[in-house]
Amino acid sequence: MVLEMKVPSPGESITEVEIATWLVEDGDYVEKDQPIAEVDSDKATLELPAEESGIITLKAEEGDAVEVGAVVCLIDMEAARPDGAAAPAVEEKKEEAAPAKAEAPATNNQQPATDATYATGSASPAAKKILDEKGVNASAIQGTGKDGRVTKEDAINAVPAMGTTTGSRASEKKKMSMLRRKVAQRLVSVKNETAMLTTFNEVNMQPVFDLRAQYKEEFKAKHGVGLGFMSFFTLAVTRALELYPDVNSMIDGDYQIKNEFADISIAVSGPKGLMVPVIRNAENLTFRGVESEVKRLALRARDGQITVDEMTGGTFTITNGGVFGSMLSTPIINPPQSAILGMHNIVERPMAVNGQVVIQPIMYVALSYDHRIVDGRESVGFLVAIKEAIENPIELLMNNNPKKALEL
Repeated sequence: MVLEMKVPSPGESITEVEIATWLVEDGDYVEKDQPIAEVDSDKATLELPAEESGIITLKAEEGDAVEVGAVVCLIDMEAARPDGAAAPAVEEKKEEAAPAKAEAPATNNQQPATDATYATGSASPAAKKILDEKGVNASAIQGTGKDGRVTKEDAINAVPAMGTTTGSRASEKKKMSMLRRKVAQRLVSVKNETAMLTTFNEVNMQPVFDLRAQYKEEFKAKHGVGLGFMSFFTLAVTRALELYPDVNSMIDGDYQIKNEFADISIAVSGPKGLMVPVIRNAENLTFRGVESEVKRLALRARDGQITVDEMTGGTFTITNGGVFGSMLSTPIINPPQSAILGMHNIVERPMAVNGQVVIQPIMYVALSYDHRIVDGRESVGFLVAIKEAIENPIELLMNNNPKKALEL
């Protein structure tokens, strides 16, 4: 019996996917639940497992766009499982073929030698004038005229060298994944369809440094997760969203939708690029809850297990370019949200404290927002509220009881 494997629906509203990579070859024997392909949707990259065991016949090529429900491969469930010797033979054949392929460029580079004459490398007067203007030496041009003479047309087509020409000039053309194409479309649409502005501030991280130094070992020993910066910023954001609800809203046609909950999207780097999983109802989470959820979602994104549902429906986004060394940036809004907070690297800088110059760990923060729905007062006030919470976490985030807030 031959099974027709069809593309399952990765999520609501997704009608088409793209075959990113086949993990097996045509004619291979596959086991049930074995990953056989990676498919890209416009929201995520997902693995496609074999529905049954048998010999597989591929019906789509890598890069093909296929509709949800379309047949992408056949599995002959009555085919006998081959012995263990079959698979190595295929690999051995590939290895034997590789050297021959590698030698091909050397063979192609060997061209019949042309006997040099007095004209080889010389140029006509018109060609020489053009080459002089370009700063190109005639001897560097392969002339097409008689006996290798450089013609005027050769000179016109000559490209001046930008420094040394001994390095590689190779280039590669590769189709972007469906996810990357969708991200590109969304980013362009945000720039074109929103009135995006960015406001900046600086935050003294010393109070957070002091708390982490005092409690991080005890926190990790009890809860199994580290006490990082993300929990402080996430709780500071949920507090600021309560103070400035317009930042936690979005536009729907002629209406403004204000959310009474805070689903915080966290930008994390995955194997297929930037992923933005969502921490649901972050306003109800503790430091331990936020850190545990950030760790869980980051691991799922790293392992390619993140689902579309886990990346859909956020009301506000936090992105941390500081982990890559960014000092300052203007993050782009994650639609249909109305604002995004950008964190950056922490650098020791001289600060005036009580009339004295003191070296403090400073982070620049940025809030990009849609000015159609968020006014300057709300955006600046929101960012100041975050600054206040980070610089005074014991009072504003821990209710003056750090051990209770950290559940120690």
